[in-house]
Amino acid sequence: MEVQLPESAYHLIFSNVGRFIDLTAEEKALFKSLLKSGSAKRKEFVMQPGKVAMHEYFVTKGCLKVYSIDRNGVEHVSMFAIEDFWTGDMASFMLEQPSTYFIKALEDSEFLMISKESFECLFQEIPKFERFYRNLYQRSLVSYIERTNQGISLTAEARYEIFLNKYPHIANRITQKDLAAYLGITPEFLSMIRSKMSKR
Repeated sequence: MEVQLPESAYHLIFSNVGRFIDLTAEEKALFKSLLKSGSAKRKEFVMQPGKVAMHEYFVTKGCLKVYSIDRNGVEHVSMFAIEDFWTGDMASFMLEQPSTYFIKALEDSEFLMISKESFECLFQEIPKFERFYRNLYQRSLVSYIERTNQGISLTAEARYEIFLNKYPHIANRITQKDLAAYLGITPEFLSMIRSKMSKR
């Protein structure tokens, strides 16, 4: 659902982009004109499998969960996106193929969206944005590789500790069930890990 977001939402995205590229006032105005605003109530879906991802999302308020469900009905969480995070299904968005992911709001959430058409316009009108998105996607790829390697080589307890150290601001905003699905373990096993760690 499209909504009118406060100016602070745009300041947040300009700050995010500004970590990699400097924009003039005119460039900021053009970028802002290419963005759409949206919102989702808690438990509402932002995206579902089977459809091509029409937007990339930048969260300005709330928390989104990106996940898939396997043939056995088991949920696998790919990421949690809170304020100042980009999210979406990059492969579906770029290749225009049906997504296999759900994006669901865990809290009442607000976000800015950019469409494929606006994405291409941005690159054409402000070429330096290619550098920004290259950095964004490279970081995403590195994070994916690190997490894959952790899943192969580390214990569930070690993966949990890494999550707490890397995302302490997310841990207290999600349920044990969702965190367990992110770590690839059962909620019961996560409860055991927490109990063990609390006794140290």
